[in-house]
Amino acid sequence: MNAHVKIGPEHYVNRELSLLEFNRRVIQQALVREFPLLERLRFICIASSNLDEFFEIRVAGIKQQIEYGSARTSSDGLSPEEQLQKVSAIVKELVSDQYSILNEVLTPKLREDGVYFLRREEWTTAQREWVQDYFRNELSPILNPIGLDPAHPFPRLLNKSLNFIATLKGEDAFGRQVEMAIVQAPRSLPRVIQFPEEIAEHENDFVFLSSIIHAHVDELFHGMEVESCYQFRVTRNSDLFVDEEEVTDLMQAIEGELSSRRFGDAVRLEVDNDCPEGVIQFLRRQFDLEQYEVYRCSGPVNLMRLNQIPSLVNRADLKFSSFNPGIPGLIQDSPDIFSAIRRHDLILHHPFQSFIPVLDLLRQAAVDPDVLSIRQTLYRTGEDSAVVKALIDAASNGKEVLVVIELRARFDEAENIELANELSAAGAQVVFGMVGYKTHAKMILITRREDHSLRRYAHLGTGNYHAGTARQYTDMGLLTCDRHITEDVQLVFRQLTSMGHPGALRKVMQSPFTMFDRFVNLIDKEIEHAKAGKEARIVAKMNSLEEPGMIRKLFQASQAGVKIELIVRGVCCLRPGFPGVSENITVRSIIGRFLEHTRIYYFANDGDPRCFISSADWMGRNLFNRVETCVPIEDKDLANTVYKEGLEMYLSDNSQAWSMEPDGRYQQVQTQGDRASAQERLMQLMCR
Repeated sequence: MNAHVKIGPEHYVNRELSLLEFNRRVIQQALVREFPLLERLRFICIASSNLDEFFEIRVAGIKQQIEYGSARTSSDGLSPEEQLQKVSAIVKELVSDQYSILNEVLTPKLREDGVYFLRREEWTTAQREWVQDYFRNELSPILNPIGLDPAHPFPRLLNKSLNFIATLKGEDAFGRQVEMAIVQAPRSLPRVIQFPEEIAEHENDFVFLSSIIHAHVDELFHGMEVESCYQFRVTRNSDLFVDEEEVTDLMQAIEGELSSRRFGDAVRLEVDNDCPEGVIQFLRRQFDLEQYEVYRCSGPVNLMRLNQIPSLVNRADLKFSSFNPGIPGLIQDSPDIFSAIRRHDLILHHPFQSFIPVLDLLRQAAVDPDVLSIRQTLYRTGEDSAVVKALIDAASNGKEVLVVIELRARFDEAENIELANELSAAGAQVVFGMVGYKTHAKMILITRREDHSLRRYAHLGTGNYHAGTARQYTDMGLLTCDRHITEDVQLVFRQLTSMGHPGALRKVMQSPFTMFDRFVNLIDKEIEHAKAGKEARIVAKMNSLEEPGMIRKLFQASQAGVKIELIVRGVCCLRPGFPGVSENITVRSIIGRFLEHTRIYYFANDGDPRCFISSADWMGRNLFNRVETCVPIEDKDLANTVYKEGLEMYLSDNSQAWSMEPDGRYQQVQTQGDRASAQERLMQLMCR
C-alpha cells in the first residue's frame, strides 16, 4: 500500500501529445509488411485526416485559450503556449515520417506492382499531349487566378483547400506590374487522375492534379512569365460555436454557423517543401501565423486525397481480402428477430458479426402490425442509410416513430439537419436532445403488443447506427427484451423528450447523472477486495482515458494492489508503471485493420464478475457533458463471451499491440511464441 505517495503532474500524459502518439502508431502501420500495399497507403491517409481534425479542433482550442489570456495548465503541468510548441515539434516529426514512408517505401513498392505516380519528367509524349488537353478542357475553364495588387487583395481561402502561389514577371493586360498571384483549385476536382489505358505505360499510371497545374500554370497568365509556383493549404478553426444560453432554435443556430466553419482563424499552413522562405513569410503574414505553425510537405499537401487510389486500382491482391460477417446461430434458427431475442439476449460483435440483425430489427418493426412504436437515437448514419429508410417506412406505416438526432455530431452537422428534415417530412417525431449535452447514447427501443400486453425490445450499442462503419470499426451491441433494461431505456427517452425527472434507472448507468459515481463504486469494491487479500482486477477497453477523477481513482486502486489492465486505442493521460503510484497498471493500444471502438468494462468482483458495454469512454465529456448509457451484461455465458472476445484476446495480442511506457511513449509488443492477432482470430472465429 502506498497511499501516501502524492499524485502530481509527472504522473499524467498531456492529452494533445497522447493523441499525436496515437497518430504516430497509425503512421507506423504503413510499414507493416503483412498488410497489402494499398491498405498501407490508407494508413497514411487516415493519419493525414486525423491531423487535419486535430488542428481544426484541438490546436484551435489551445490557440483560443491563449487569445483569451488563459493561464490554466493541463493535467501534466503544461501551459497552452508550451503545448503549442510541443505539438509543433511532434507534428513536424510525424509529417516527415509520413512523406518519408510515402516517397521512400510505398511509392517504390507500388511501382514494383504496376502502380505509378508519374512525375512530369517521366511523362511520355502522348501523356504530355493528354495532360495539355486535360488542362485546357477540364481545368483552365474553372481555374480563377487572382493577381495580388491594391485592387485585388489576398483572397479568403477555404479551409483545407488546395491553392497555388505563383511569382510573376512582366506586365498584365492593363500595364500593371503584378508580382504574385493565387490560383485556387476547386474541391470538385480530383487530386489524382488516372491516365487512360491507351496512353498508360503501366497497369496503373496516375498523375497528381498539382503536377498538371504546375506544368501549365503559365497558360493562366498570358503575356507574363511565371517564375515559380508552389502548392499550399491553410487549416482553419472548424469548431462550431453556439451560445447555448441564448439559442432558441438549435437547428437554425447550427445552420447559421456551418458557413463560417470554412473561414475560421488559420491554425496551420502547409507548403511545398521547395517553397522559398520569402514566399512562406508572405503567406504567414496573410494568415497571421508564426513560423512554428508552418509545415513543409515533400509531396501533395493533402495526403488524405490519396485515399481514392485503392478504389481506382483493380487489384485485389493489393487490398485486404473481403470477408462475410457472421450471423449468430440463434438468429438464423428463429423465424424472426423478435422471437430470437425472446429466446435469449444476444451480443453482436461488429464487424466480425453482421450489422444486418440491427437492420432487420428495424425493418421487421416497420411492417409488423403488432409493433406500436420505435424510438431511436442517431448520431452518425452515413449516406443512403438503410436505418433511416426503415424509420421512414415505419412512420409511413403508421407507427409512432421518435428519433433523437444529435445535430452537433462534429462534421456531420449538415447531414444531420438534412436527416431531421427528411424524417420529419415522413411523419416521424424528431427532437434534438438536450442543449448543452450531446446525445451520444446508442439506443433503439421497440414496443410491441404480444398476448394482450406490451413487450419492449432494445438494442444498446457502443457504436453508431452506420452500416459503413459497422464493417470498419469494432463495436458491440446488446439485443434484449429484459424488462428492467428496456424500462430504463424508455425512461432515458422520456427524459430526452419531456425534460422531466423520470426517476432512477434500475440497471442502466447514464451520463451525466449516475455513470461516474457507479464506476467509482465498482472500483472501490475492487479496492476493498484487494485490501482483504481477495482477487481484485479491472480490465477496461475504451477509445480514450482522460478524466482526472477517474485516473486518480485508478491510481488509488493500483496503490491498494488491484491489478488493472487497460486497452486504450487513442488518448491515454494515465502514466502506467510508476512505483508506488501505478505499478499495477498496464496500458496497451491495438492498431490494426479495423478501428478499435468497443467500450467494455470488467470488474472481477471476488469471483462474481461484473461486465458492461457502453457508448462512453472515460473522458470528462462522456461522463459529465453527454447523454451516454452503459448496460450490464448479466447473462454469465454472454458476459464470458464479451470478456473473451473483447478483452482476453486483446490482452494476448502480440502482433498489433503497443505497450505504453511510463514516459508516455509506446513500444510495439514483440511477438513471443506463436503470433496472435485479436482481429485476425475474431475473423477466423466468426466470419463466414
